Amino acid sequence: MSESIIARGSGKKEVYESILDPIHDLLESESDKIANMANLCSVLKDALKFFWVGFYIVKGQELVLGPFQGSLACTRIQFGKGVCGSVWKEKRTIIVDDVDTYPNHIACSNLSKSEIVIPLIQDNEVWAVLDVDSDRLAAFDSTDEHYLSRIVEFLK
Repeated sequence: MSESIIARGSGKKEVYESILDPIHDLLESESDKIANMANLCSVLKDALKFFWVGFYIVKGQELVLGPFQGSLACTRIQFGKGVCGSVWKEKRTIIVDDVDTYPNHIACSNLSKSEIVIPLIQDNEVWAVLDVDSDRLAAFDSTDEHYLSRIVEFLK
């Protein structure tokens, strides 16, 4: 069954608000996390015009690339390395306005300019991270953090 989620609104907050309920309904109707991650990436990239959006899943002592939308990506990230590895280690969201200034940044694409990474936590452990990149500097703010954090909660 094909689902279509149309984002409405002129501002970022309005777009997020317009897709919250449809995303919830879409993800609630499917029990497989990987399928839900894949659909979520598609919806977010389309609705918010992100340069790259995807998941890295904790497997042992590294993050392994999961479902994503965008150009080729790094496949494995070590604990504490780069933005994604730091989010895993620190169990908190990190927003980077300029990835070229972030210590230990892992450059999968030189077109990526800013980034937000949200941890997915269950039983006080990070089991995956949502990584979103923009081709613009300082593209992410507290609005993105608020709504993306709410959206990843639907994956539990």
